[in-house]
Amino acid sequence: MTLTLEDVVLDDPAPDEIVVRIEAAPINPSDLGLLLGPADAASVRAEGSEGQPRLRFEIPDARRGGVAGRIGQSLAVGNEGAGTVVAAGDQAKDWIGRRVGMIGGGMYADLTKIRTRDALPIPEGVTAAQGAALTVNPMTALGFVETARAEGHSAIVHTAAASSLGQMLQRICARDGIPLVNIVRSDDQVRLLRDMGATHVLNSRDEDFRTQLVDAVTETGATIAFDAIGGGGLGGDIMRAMEKGAVNRMTEYSRYGSAQFKQLYVYGALDPSPMILDRLAFGFQWSVSGWLLTPFLQKAGAETTARLRKRVFDELTTTFATRYTRTIGLAEALKPEVLQAYERKATGEKFLINPTLN
Repeated sequence: MTLTLEDVVLDDPAPDEIVVRIEAAPINPSDLGLLLGPADAASVRAEGSEGQPRLRFEIPDARRGGVAGRIGQSLAVGNEGAGTVVAAGDQAKDWIGRRVGMIGGGMYADLTKIRTRDALPIPEGVTAAQGAALTVNPMTALGFVETARAEGHSAIVHTAAASSLGQMLQRICARDGIPLVNIVRSDDQVRLLRDMGATHVLNSRDEDFRTQLVDAVTETGATIAFDAIGGGGLGGDIMRAMEKGAVNRMTEYSRYGSAQFKQLYVYGALDPSPMILDRLAFGFQWSVSGWLLTPFLQKAGAETTARLRKRVFDELTTTFATRYTRTIGLAEALKPEVLQAYERKATGEKFLINPTLN
């Protein structure tokens, strides 16, 4: 697999299209899924020149089946970004000079051409960096809460909870009075969330983690979880804890387990290994499903999407603030040591691409 920077000529914009000079585009886990896919990041080797950098990676045999349809295709990367409109079609001339946030892919570029319906004018005083993350994390976090409410759940479990998305979810739940069980993997991450005011923060590496999890789920009554890990046994641990919490609230024994429905949504793949589920530990009222933002928004409809979007704008610099630890240019993003740094997806390290730095 090869990563390159390519010169692309943009056609003139259609009547309802704008051309945007991109000034900020975050690196999200979903971007890394397209950028690297199943490639082994440790196998990276640099080729090309300083002006035309090229990185090559090996794809392990066991991972190739899932990307067979991608072989031979050149795919642009970058789900969201922000910048200034520099040209426009006949119906969108009044957009020229505006700073906008965008969703739609191909944002790791100097310029992008996009329909006006996929761009959102950024409020006065909001920087491109602040406006670049209007969609993926904020709308996902709000989508979790919206999903839980719509399905009748009153408390939530979330993994990889010290991430930028996890911190947003914590702030949303604190504002909305929704009990939230945060699962992290280090004491530093526990302290980070507790300093934000989180009540339930569990370190999955603690020896008594499973006991703590049952206690937290029993106390909160959580019956829905959103899992960014995907592989391994953590999802099974959460389902088992939710069943034990439900059984603890039962007044009569049933050989079928509790009648409480339990839902585990998997929305990430930080662990690419197979998921381990001990089915007999969950009773018979449960479901494990995937969760993605775009299908959620399509199902939710225009009215709900507009309501959630308004909240993002209203709380852009508070609830939905994104803090970046490093800003890099496009060519710098293809330096092996830099790529390996943002590929680690380390908590507290959020990278932003600014193509104007090249």
